[in-house]
Amino acid sequence: MRKFSFLPALIALSVMVGCNSNSNQDANSTGDTTATTTTTAMDTSHSNMDMSSVPPVPAIPAGTRVYFVNLKDGETVSSPVKVEMGAEGIHVDSAGTVRQASGHHHLLVDASSFPYGQVVPKDSTHLHFGNAQKQAEVPLTPGKHTLTLQFADGLHRSYGDSLSKTITVTVKK
Repeated sequence: MRKFSFLPALIALSVMVGCNSNSNQDANSTGDTTATTTTTAMDTSHSNMDMSSVPPVPAIPAGTRVYFVNLKDGETVSSPVKVEMGAEGIHVDSAGTVRQASGHHHLLVDASSFPYGQVVPKDSTHLHFGNAQKQAEVPLTPGKHTLTLQFADGLHRSYGDSLSKTITVTVKK
């Protein structure tokens, strides 16, 4: 008889625990993480960066330049396009820390370079290579595209036109 009284108590305890398992979630949360994921993915302004104690954009050393290693202006290519990025006179480094004579590449698809000091957004046409990558394969639709290589500091702030290079490529059908 004792076994039967234990079973309803166990069921009641399970229901109470199950009903309270989401008690730590935000009051506005529905339990659906899609909205959170979408919001995070759409944060293109780097607005979550604390800019209150940020050092200035480092000076650009004389004689620096960025360039496409394997692509030439006016070239016809196939998709995905292999893009090799070069930098001369400045160190290619990971994002996150601002260092003198250092930064990382961004590839802007069908977009122009950003003014000195402006943060480069992150979205499908503003590709970030914050792990010091120097090459990528980029899928592009058939037709003409401009590709702009933009160098930026550790906080994604553009070094401006002086460290950018724009070319036009035509992707074969």
